[in-house]
Amino acid sequence: MTEDEFWDLVERSRGHSPDPGRRLAWLEERLVRLPPAEIADFQVRQDETRLRSDTYALWGAAYRIMGGLCSMDAFWYFQPWLIGQGRRTFHLVTAAPDLLAELPGIRRLAGRPMGGWSDAEWPEWESFNYLAATAYERVTGDEDGLGDALLARGHETPYDTAPADPSWDFDDPAEIARRLPRLSALFPARARG
Repeated sequence: MTEDEFWDLVERSRGHSPDPGRRLAWLEERLVRLPPAEIADFQVRQDETRLRSDTYALWGAAYRIMGGLCSMDAFWYFQPWLIGQGRRTFHLVTAAPDLLAELPGIRRLAGRPMGGWSDAEWPEWESFNYLAATAYERVTGDEDGLGDALLARGHETPYDTAPADPSWDFDDPAEIARRLPRLSALFPARARG
């Protein structure tokens, strides 16, 4: 599976339904029609794509949107959500994280208490992380088959974020305003509620 084919599947799922669960089911049904090697390719493409979004710059943006509730795990779940926004959006936002402020789904969250965000509105898609493994198991019957197949290729799927760019203080208002002016305007410092 090429990078273009990976993105084609992700974007077609977006056209299928805006609901993350339905998109995931649609994707899984497409993956189980593929040979195991192509399902493994999907995971490799996902890992390569995630790596491009694994930056403190983007983590700081997600942290701002989520009112400080963006731990390492939360950022790990945010990254597949961003992939799910499609190739063009993914590339624009990874290059300039403040552009998240332009996304309609993010704009709809602004000014609303986080406690009122529905599960489908949260900028996270944790279950996308397990998609290829689930499809691989369905096809082969081997619960650990995808991990073994990837290791045989010399590929190890990461399970934590590991940004390589310089870290910065996500709670420093001046730094946030400088780095993320649009998101700072949309999501001013607020009490979590």
